[in-house]
Amino acid sequence: MTPSTDLPAFDPLDAAGIDDLLSDDERAVRASVRQLCAERVDPYVADWFERGTIDDVRGLAKDLGALGLLGMHLEGYGCAGMSATDYGLACLELEASDSGIRSLVSVQGSLAMFAIWRWGSEEHKHEWLPSMATGEAIGCFGLTEPDAGSDPGSMRTRARRAGGEGSDWILEGRKMWITNSSIADVAVVWAQTDEGVRGFVVPTDTPGFSAPEIKHKLSLRASVTGEIVLDGVRLPDSAAFPEVRGLKGPLSCLNEARYGIVWGAMGAARSSLRAALDYAGERIQFGKPISAFQLTQHKLVDMNLEYTKGLLLALHLGRRKDAGTLRPEQVSLGKLNNVREAIEICRTARTVLGANGISLEYPVIRHANNLESVLTYEGTVEMHTLVLGEAMTGHSAFR
Repeated sequence: MTPSTDLPAFDPLDAAGIDDLLSDDERAVRASVRQLCAERVDPYVADWFERGTIDDVRGLAKDLGALGLLGMHLEGYGCAGMSATDYGLACLELEASDSGIRSLVSVQGSLAMFAIWRWGSEEHKHEWLPSMATGEAIGCFGLTEPDAGSDPGSMRTRARRAGGEGSDWILEGRKMWITNSSIADVAVVWAQTDEGVRGFVVPTDTPGFSAPEIKHKLSLRASVTGEIVLDGVRLPDSAAFPEVRGLKGPLSCLNEARYGIVWGAMGAARSSLRAALDYAGERIQFGKPISAFQLTQHKLVDMNLEYTKGLLLALHLGRRKDAGTLRPEQVSLGKLNNVREAIEICRTARTVLGANGISLEYPVIRHANNLESVLTYEGTVEMHTLVLGEAMTGHSAFR
């Protein structure tokens, strides 16, 4: 067969033609998020990172809500009800701007809102989800503790009854590394009870609740990170999620957030790859651009190869999630691979930029630093490796 003479042009950042696998609606979602980031985030994010703060974070949340990005894959209660693939594409574009911005959306939609949507009472859902979808209310998710990260079953935060069955709950304990905590209006908090681990919807203006911000971070600096301190927080019986007991509740929420990371990490990788490709074409050494040298081309091609494979994996998992066939182990596969490869892409891109690679004039070192946190949160490399190891061998190596 004679090859067509009307082949599409080669796109250096879509080497495999993955765009052809997306629908027009999916490309439109991607374009709208990309435009919002170009206008609302990209001109300012390097400065936010340097100063360790996001200017007008509540205004940004409302802008994200106005576009339907908060809880966008949830149905009803003011949520957009879009597909998992749409959500993944949004995460990719958000993290191409900065991991901290994607974290704001992920924690709001995939952790706090999803927990209420999946496990909350109808009262919880009607009270919180509509305002969280618009960004009027901001949520956080309290699971990790100073001494309980990968092993949430060992959490020390405890909820006890003030009296008999149906009486108020009293919460005591601390949570650590909680995104959005110091600006949140509502916290989903998981605590040990006599009935097992339970989830609670905690308005942050409840007496005894405080959320000091964590300072001195060198990663995710354009993100609000804090503690949750629960000092005799008294809640009505109705504040507890009515049905779920044990770690099934929080782990189901983490799986939602991990899925977004599978896509988001590829956004950071794409941004760094683009920066390296552009820089290599402009940087002249020995009388020609460094992109003309074999070693530089090897770096660019290898980065593109891993980016392309990671994006194909993300899209495949998105299609499975939309079809209702995505397993938790497959999310672990995606998170483990894509974050690991994204970090390597950022580090290699840094070498292409040379000393300029450590400057915030370019996005590369910011993405690399951010991904060091992404590598750890929502499941460490070790935990996802053991999840897959157990699935492959039938033997649990956790204990």
